[in-house]
Amino acid sequence: MSLSGKIAVVTGGSRGIGRAICQRLAALGATVIVNYVSNPAAAEETVTSIQNAGGNAEAVQFNVATSEEIEAAFKKILDAHGRVDILVNNAGITRDGLLMKMKDEQWDEVLNTNLKGVFLCTKAVSRGMMKQRWGRIINITSVIGFAGNAGQANYAAAKAGIVGFTKSVAKELASRGITVNGVAPGYIVTDMTRDLSEEVTNTIKGEIPMGVLGEAEDIAGAVAYLASDDARYVTGQFIHVNGGMFM
Repeated sequence: MSLSGKIAVVTGGSRGIGRAICQRLAALGATVIVNYVSNPAAAEETVTSIQNAGGNAEAVQFNVATSEEIEAAFKKILDAHGRVDILVNNAGITRDGLLMKMKDEQWDEVLNTNLKGVFLCTKAVSRGMMKQRWGRIINITSVIGFAGNAGQANYAAAKAGIVGFTKSVAKELASRGITVNGVAPGYIVTDMTRDLSEEVTNTIKGEIPMGVLGEAEDIAGAVAYLASDDARYVTGQFIHVNGGMFM
């Protein structure tokens, strides 16, 4: 698989799954735009790791939930590179809480970042991809969007919304050579899961047939496939990377 000459934008690319995706796409030859919101140091770490490996990357700050920031950022990207070939909508947050205690702000923050952000960024790149008649849009959803999870009604709703959005946009853009797919991670080793207690971690492992948590690189591999020409006839689909937790 080669992505040589391609321009890829990865939202939430500064750490965790996003960083692994950036590194994998760059290793395949893409120039990677690493999006971040509030942690420039982490974004620069991602950029430096890619450059040290011989790849091309740069960091661009914008909030995926804010249309004005997205418009300005993608104008900057297009002015510098002339095109966007690959968009990975990875940015996401959690604001967990039981439904009866969930505040409006917890709901709105998660829906605005995790779902509206996918809409805004996809809209920002779609016109250019249609003109060049080639594009790859890859949306990171979650096992929670398919199976649900107590205490995460907002997160589950947003991630399930990505599923319907992906299928609809895939149908709209297919005739222009643009594929739109998703990757649904299960429980992956990240900063978030490292904070879980040993008891909770063991409980989660007990629900996974393979008995272990996944690695960020497992998600990056699925994204790389969907971004490549090997997946040119795949659209509106989801790859579940969860060790068998959800089938």
